[in-house]
Amino acid sequence: MDGFVAPIIICVGLLGLHVVLPARRVTGYVTDPATGHPYTYRLNGLLVLAAAVGGGLAVGATGWLSWGWLHAHAWMGAAGATALGAAVTAWLVFAPPRRAVARPRFSGVRGWIQDFYLGRVENFAFAGRIDTKMYLYVFGAVLLALNVCSYAAYHADRYGSAANPGVYLHAALLGWFLVDYLIFERVHLYTYDIFAERLGAKIVWGCLAFYPYFYAVGLWGTARLPQSSLVQSAGPWWLAMSAAVFGAGWVLARGANLQKYRFKRFPERSFLGIEPRAVSDDRSSLLCSGFWGVSRHVNYLGEILISLGLALAPGHLTSAWPWLYAAFMIPFMLIRERADERRCAAKYGALWDRYCERVPNRIIPRLY
Repeated sequence: MDGFVAPIIICVGLLGLHVVLPARRVTGYVTDPATGHPYTYRLNGLLVLAAAVGGGLAVGATGWLSWGWLHAHAWMGAAGATALGAAVTAWLVFAPPRRAVARPRFSGVRGWIQDFYLGRVENFAFAGRIDTKMYLYVFGAVLLALNVCSYAAYHADRYGSAANPGVYLHAALLGWFLVDYLIFERVHLYTYDIFAERLGAKIVWGCLAFYPYFYAVGLWGTARLPQSSLVQSAGPWWLAMSAAVFGAGWVLARGANLQKYRFKRFPERSFLGIEPRAVSDDRSSLLCSGFWGVSRHVNYLGEILISLGLALAPGHLTSAWPWLYAAFMIPFMLIRERADERRCAAKYGALWDRYCERVPNRIIPRLY
């Protein structure tokens, strides 16, 4: 049961860190329907990450728990995180807090399932000051980082000097992904999840269980495997190629999100020397220069390349483990792109048609 309760204990501990550590207090993009003013958020994810990883290293150094403990208990940890995600989702959907504004329930069994998955509450500040969505993202990112460190430590303990450098590269790339995510934490206040989705299993269970465990699934599996013959033969060339694929994806995903964030906050300012050009009507403007002139969902292309770079790094091309994340991410991005297209067409109408004429590619230039 130690592994089962570990995510619950970590969740409480990270919440305590989030509350007591210094934080930037910033306004976001989403407005409170009761007041008409933007919501405010406490952002200190990078400090929480540093404190949690430092604490984990200190515990491992004492010998009380091994650094590979989370890997040894990964299955039970995932089960405990799933139970936690289901419980929190049920609370927010079927017995939402009094201060939360909840959409009316759907009727019938199908409606209850839809409520559970998509949620009824759009935004809720726990204790009046801790935004639920942003804390969930911090928890998912930090627990994922702890898992990555533990899985890499397990591999080092098991194989020593014969360890696979591709496993360490995979861990380093995931680490970069997480640190970058928390450095630019404010940017995510302007993303689809924050302003368009509700607090159902998709977000709650997704952040409490799916994000910290499934995103590390490639490392989870390959940490048990010896060095691949491909990495042994190709050496630095294979590692450099894998890192380049990941890096190209990171540039597209991070660059696109930063450019959009810059445009929403300062529509007249350039980004990396790229002048903002947009199609506009009396109500809205849609950016169509720079990254957003490449394709309408260029950030999704970046996410796909990131998943492929992670899959390639360990060099175990015939093992299913490193490919599971990419096998999920690619169809997920394609499905989400279709949903985004429908939502944008309904929201912007003729303006979206004009935008599609200016930027005809959906995700991949000249192909799709």
